[in-house]
Amino acid sequence: MAKESKGYQIDMLHGPLAGKLLLFAVPLMLSSLLQLLFNAADIVVVGRYVGKQALAAVGSNTALINLLVNLFVGFSVGANVIVARDMGAGQEEDVRRSVRTALTVALLSGLFLAVVGVSLARTLLVLTSSPEDVIDLATLYLRIYFCGMPANMFYNFGAAILRAQGDTRRPLYFLTTAGVVNVGLNLVFVIGLQMSVAGVALATIISQYISATLIFICLRREQGPLHFDRHCLQLDKRTIKRVLQVGLPAGFQGLVFSLSNVVIQSAINSFASTVVAGSTASANIEGFVYAAMNAFYQSTLTFVSQNYGAGQCRRVDRVLGLCLLYVSATGLILGLLVASCGHTLAGIYAPGDEAVIGYAVERMWYVCSPYFLCGVMEVFVGALRGIGYSVIPMVVSMVGACGLRLVWIATVFQMYPAPSVLYVSYPVSWVVTAAVHMTFFLIVRRHAYAKVAGIHGIDSQPAAES
Repeated sequence: MAKESKGYQIDMLHGPLAGKLLLFAVPLMLSSLLQLLFNAADIVVVGRYVGKQALAAVGSNTALINLLVNLFVGFSVGANVIVARDMGAGQEEDVRRSVRTALTVALLSGLFLAVVGVSLARTLLVLTSSPEDVIDLATLYLRIYFCGMPANMFYNFGAAILRAQGDTRRPLYFLTTAGVVNVGLNLVFVIGLQMSVAGVALATIISQYISATLIFICLRREQGPLHFDRHCLQLDKRTIKRVLQVGLPAGFQGLVFSLSNVVIQSAINSFASTVVAGSTASANIEGFVYAAMNAFYQSTLTFVSQNYGAGQCRRVDRVLGLCLLYVSATGLILGLLVASCGHTLAGIYAPGDEAVIGYAVERMWYVCSPYFLCGVMEVFVGALRGIGYSVIPMVVSMVGACGLRLVWIATVFQMYPAPSVLYVSYPVSWVVTAAVHMTFFLIVRRHAYAKVAGIHGIDSQPAAES
């Protein structure tokens, strides 16, 4: 089994990087797209077979779910970074402790989120101004969805640990299996059993438990430092501190980003349900573009972490340059393609409803066409976290993106209360934040490289490999 596991690893420390980054990123990209298909299948099925109120009910939950989940998903970023850095430095015992502690934290955080989500669903929806005609359906969906949080967290942490050794293929296989089950159960529960939003929520959490189970089996069969089974649950204080040093700022950044999106969603909810449904359809389609770009953020994070842990600083620069190139090309091509085909794509979610489609297409042009800027911003965040700076991206994002969006809603949107004015806040915040992240990376780079070079007793700018 150890030999089988090794076949999924990528040597990030030696040899050319361009092809290895793509070998890592493409399965990760496909995995992220499959995760989005869980929610997309929900939205398409309810939009076609139930109605626009159900579509708005499912879609209006997205920002709220992200708000509650992103803090804990950020911890998985911390697990990815410290496991990758320890693997790069050859510290196998530290890897073992990190794996066991991270997965224990995953289970505990999943249970916590399940309790909070089920208990406070309606209250949270009221606070985010969920429309009166959809709040009952939205509450039902949210309560069922959060019953799947333990599986959701375990899968995310487990996949992050596998990524630390370059394995992005097995999580793809697991999500493919779960995704097929999710789509099939959507059809059975909604069309066959007429369960409406309860059916799509139930299908989603069943698929999440399947993917989590497959991750558990995979890690249980590992023979090296990534091995984990139910007897390996532990909370190591030193490891928790290391995970939190990276993961807490990452999670808090995700939480604050989500908070700004919840505020924007609340402003969108102030319009008619037709506008909400159109924005929901567009946001779901945008998610596919974001997922494709986010694969290069994850690639930057993991490759930079391993190479920085090994003291290979010039390879860190090479990783950053390649990922900036890849993410810009991906964002530009996919963003413009989606905006150009917006009417057809939105029609999948709301067939025949020209009003909903029109509002969806409007949002796509404002958000999707400049979406590559968001990708550039996130690649710099990945590089900063990989070299040990996680607080800086959090502060910059709070001020440059989230704060700017909130000020925008409080000022510009109040003067011009239209959906398009809300959408403009996204590209404006991306430009500002990406520029500040880049500036900070250039400022801290020299000190970070000198620090790791001193640990390894090498020159901070070793010769680059071809």
